[in-house]
Amino acid sequence: MLLPIERILAVEAASGVLLLVAALLALGLANSPWRESYHRVWETQVGFRLGNLVFERDLLFVVNDGLMTIFFFAVGLEIRRELHRGELSDVRRATLPLAAALGGMMVPAALYLAMAGGGASRGWGVPVATDIAFAVGVLTLLGDRVPRALRVLLLALAVIDDVGGILVIAIFYSSNIAISGFVFMGVGVLIILGQQFVGVRSPFAYVLPALVVWGGAYAAGIHPTLAGVIVALLTPVTPWFETERVEHEVESALAGIRKVSGKDDQAMLPHLDLLGAARAEAVAPVERIQHALHGWVAYAIVPLFAFANAGVSLGGSAGSHFTGAGGRVLVGIVLGLVVGKPLGIVSLSWLSVRLGLANLPRGVTFRQLSVVGLVAGIGFTVAIFIAQLAFPPAPSGEVNPFLSTAKLAILAASALAATLTFALGPKLLGSGGGPGAARTEAEAESSTEL
Repeated sequence: MLLPIERILAVEAASGVLLLVAALLALGLANSPWRESYHRVWETQVGFRLGNLVFERDLLFVVNDGLMTIFFFAVGLEIRRELHRGELSDVRRATLPLAAALGGMMVPAALYLAMAGGGASRGWGVPVATDIAFAVGVLTLLGDRVPRALRVLLLALAVIDDVGGILVIAIFYSSNIAISGFVFMGVGVLIILGQQFVGVRSPFAYVLPALVVWGGAYAAGIHPTLAGVIVALLTPVTPWFETERVEHEVESALAGIRKVSGKDDQAMLPHLDLLGAARAEAVAPVERIQHALHGWVAYAIVPLFAFANAGVSLGGSAGSHFTGAGGRVLVGIVLGLVVGKPLGIVSLSWLSVRLGLANLPRGVTFRQLSVVGLVAGIGFTVAIFIAQLAFPPAPSGEVNPFLSTAKLAILAASALAATLTFALGPKLLGSGGGPGAARTEAEAESSTEL
């Protein structure tokens, strides 16, 4: 039976493969004779009408602002769980991934601004994000030579990286703030807290107030997907039933089943219901909902997002990707992800350890840590998401020319980061060395494991 961490790694690795297939398929269709049909599908209008209330948007909006809310809800659940009793629940254990994540955000942003600047400076947030599914998938392909502690470190780093990406979206890519929207968000939050207070346990009962929070975020001018994070952070982290009550309910249910088994099948149903309730309530809602959503997000929502957004045309005005301001955007993103990520992650990790603020995981060296830096340069889902916010359409509705360049740069940088990981990873993992390696390994051996 797989441990929870191994289960997560397995799902993320498989999701990375689907993500790659979806991205390549979108790229192929966008540069094929069917490119008009591909783009027209995402322009299909969908919506609903309730009396005089009409809400209609295109299919791309449904994917990017609707389904991706569920993605960010799942991310928020992971953050909530980690803060409660995971790698981020202890300051000492959280310091290293926190330092690594901060370095992996600040250095790429600085490199981008140094290269692009000017009118393209809004894109500085694009290279700060790491795609956990792709990254774990690539790391998994390196085999058993990757220490388990290194994989856990990557997951912890990715969680903090997600927090950073969420803050970047909320603070820097929200506009036209409307107070009335925040009032609606507050109403939704109060309904959720009120239901929790009176003991409402069904997750479906929280869908309507969650939609109120989403609508409030949309009206407020912040990106509505952040509503998913807000609701996730309100999710209880302790089970409704304590262990003693679970045992009592299970024993009562089994006793009842034994009593009526083979005599009256219908009389068995209440006891089975009791057994099912005990099973559900024995696990914290944050764990139960995350378990239920993880597969849907990894195998359906994220690949669909990739298929909807990775369709970049390489023909026609392709020269604009490589010259002028477009060329600077492309180089800034590629440098930020491929060079800035490993440089920032390793340098701030080294600094935090040398200052005595953190310890390396047991059995992990800085040379091996650099592999995490390389693979973190794979930025896809959140990077493309931020690119769409950084380079929105013109008021006339025309597509921002920097957007397709940014998407192309993300794809190219991710491919290059994966290639470098495959090429250099075995050597870096096989012999942790370099200056001061012996002392580093000794320090790692005496440190606490992640």
